[in-house]
Amino acid sequence: MTLFAPDLYRNFALGFAAGGLVVAAATIDHWGGSLESPLQAASPLEAPAPSAEFVIEPIDGIVR
Repeated sequence: MTLFAPDLYRNFALGFAAGGLVVAAATIDHWGGSLESPLQAASPLEAPAPSAEFVIEPIDGIVR
């Protein structure tokens, strides 16, 4: 068998189909007639307000 022979592609196609059947058979019990409920958007996170004791003030006299 050479690298790009037609039977190589046929074997890949058969393997892909067989793998799809295996996955379908493994997940058939999870199939259902109803869809999941629509997703709800999460509320945005609110950053806490800075406290006065943690505010960094610049030092006078230092010039950058």
